[in-house]
Amino acid sequence: MPVAVYVLGVAIFAINTTEIMVAGLIPGISSGLGVSISAVGYLISIFALGMVVGGPFLTVAMRNLPSKRSLIWLLAVFVVGQSVGALAQDYWVLAVARVVTALAASAFFGLAAAVCVRLVGAERRGRAMSVLYGGITIAQVVSLPGATFIGQHLGWRASFWIVGALALVCIVAVALMVPDRRETETLDMSAEIQVLRNARLWGAYATNALVIGAILAGFSYLSPIFTDAGGFSESTVPVLFAVYGVATVVGNTVVGRYADRYMRPILLCGLTALTLVLVGFALTLTHQVPAVVATVLLGLIGLPLNPAMATRVMSVSNNGALVNALNGSAINVGVTIGPWLGGLGISAGMGLSAPLWIGAVMAFVGVITLIPDFRQRVGAAAQSVPVPSTPATEDTGKAT
Repeated sequence: MPVAVYVLGVAIFAINTTEIMVAGLIPGISSGLGVSISAVGYLISIFALGMVVGGPFLTVAMRNLPSKRSLIWLLAVFVVGQSVGALAQDYWVLAVARVVTALAASAFFGLAAAVCVRLVGAERRGRAMSVLYGGITIAQVVSLPGATFIGQHLGWRASFWIVGALALVCIVAVALMVPDRRETETLDMSAEIQVLRNARLWGAYATNALVIGAILAGFSYLSPIFTDAGGFSESTVPVLFAVYGVATVVGNTVVGRYADRYMRPILLCGLTALTLVLVGFALTLTHQVPAVVATVLLGLIGLPLNPAMATRVMSVSNNGALVNALNGSAINVGVTIGPWLGGLGISAGMGLSAPLWIGAVMAFVGVITLIPDFRQRVGAAAQSVPVPSTPATEDTGKAT
């Protein structure tokens, strides 16, 4: 992998850290700005909504700028948003800062994916996506506990400053390491609209939203599941999250290596396994050993499906920034609806197993969304098989 791919992966790490770190800073922000805990929780949803809506529009708006310059400008906007958030004295200022950083993050996500594929070629895009999405994976491992620790000892604003500083370092690294090929993301809008009419592409987006939604429906409530249902002590929960994170890193590495050659089998087997793991977890959540096993398996086969999902999106469309920005939007639809549906299940009196059952249903529906794509590929393969000549035809040909 070119060094530039790893640089972009670090930038994605910073961006994803901003998305999830508020969950660990809720008490500090609540007391510091004098707002309710639920109001601070809305900042997470605001960021996800900004990622869903803003990225594609900003990608189109920047279509005539060279890719490297666009990456730098987007990171610069992200740093400004982080700085405004760190300095915010009012809730609404922090909310606006979250929107600004989300817009820049979503557009950066799509453009970075397109640049990575151009750097390595289509034959290695799965491995490149593994590095890029590795930034998300590692953020899941270290960002939430790290931000929580920093918030408890240095204040919630310090977390915003530190992530902004990391993004500033990434600007320098992008300027030095990403090749300046004067490429632009010039979009032929009529051609892009034609691409977006592809039902297989929207099927891939639907799969990705369902996968992420299924994972986060359960993951968002793992802490109370561990303590209230599983009987684990509160001091054990960070250890279980660390185990989950290590499993996620391992799974992401493995899937990234094989996503180019076995993308569809990985998705089919992974989604099927994810469905079964969530069902098994829901049935045994009061038993500690099965809960630990389920946590490890969820880490191995959940978020690590990301490289295969991104590869599928590009295989049925193109490698462009707009297609990848829309993929980021689809993922954030899952980020939004998964925890929401899980919370609805708990509120409806279904107990702490509800998020796991809901996640299992979403994963199973994700399996169903793969069927049209598989059928179309099987049909195309059947049409490409040459029909052998009959003896009579061969004789006629010889006579001629």
